[in-house]
Amino acid sequence: MKKMLFVFNPTAGKGMIKTHLSEILDIFAKSDYDITVRPTQAPLDAYNYISIYGNNYDRIVVSGGDGTLNEAAKGMLTFDESNRRPIGYIPSGTTNDFASTLQIPKNMIEAAHIASKGMPFKCDSGKFNDKTFNYVAAFGAFTDIPYDTSQDIKNNLGQMAYVLEGIKRLSQLTSYKVKIKHDNGETTQNVFLCMVLNSTSVAGIHSAGKLIGANLSDGLFEMLLFRKPANLIDFNAVIMGLVSGKTSGENYSIIKSSHFEFESEEKIKWTLDGEYGGDPSHSVIDVLPSAITYIVDGEKLISRLLTQ
Repeated sequence: MKKMLFVFNPTAGKGMIKTHLSEILDIFAKSDYDITVRPTQAPLDAYNYISIYGNNYDRIVVSGGDGTLNEAAKGMLTFDESNRRPIGYIPSGTTNDFASTLQIPKNMIEAAHIASKGMPFKCDSGKFNDKTFNYVAAFGAFTDIPYDTSQDIKNNLGQMAYVLEGIKRLSQLTSYKVKIKHDNGETTQNVFLCMVLNSTSVAGIHSAGKLIGANLSDGLFEMLLFRKPANLIDFNAVIMGLVSGKTSGENYSIIKSSHFEFESEEKIKWTLDGEYGGDPSHSVIDVLPSAITYIVDGEKLISRLLTQ
């Protein structure tokens, strides 16, 4: 019998995973899995448990938000490539950007069926200094909102919690003078917002993939670089353009690369998959090609990527 490790975050989102546990486990059992269940006990528990026991199983399934999935992937990356197990995902967080990118539905029962019987998909991953991330490393305007907003507020208000916190911070927006090296050269800019992406959705905005032309397994990440708006009208144009996927080239630039290096005279607070990533003044990002295998609905994912 195949062995599955099911790790879930009982506090993610509104804790709804707890109302579906019996049905989810039944789905896994009917797919002929012998299941070990691990509710996470604290931050980094998923990472610690998977990094120790993960290769004892045939499949890892995790449920939580983007941060929980980040921990699971990071745990798998501690093993040699030949010992890494495929990861299924049941999204139960607030925005679940990477689940949207992988075309994994929000419906937990549907996601459980995919996690148990879907197809494997090798996906690029990212390394940020000595850390790893799945789909986004970012700094600048609003990027600290996901980890600075309390779990209780996110549970009660959902994605609106991020919007309200962003409105509160409009008067505090700033920019950073940063020298950025990449595969094809370097640039020095006053950066309002920087996102290094392997995703078709960011902060719940599903048009991001249309804007950047994301490919999840090409060995390249897309860096979306926004200059600071000159006034409120320009700021509104940036936000509306990002939502529509038709932002003017005057407001941003996109650079595809397998390697990025950032240098600044001041420390910069980074966000990795919605979690605090540190505040270095010098950072290096490298793509880890096809490093993690996810279990997906192959037909839906291929259709999504072909329409970007």
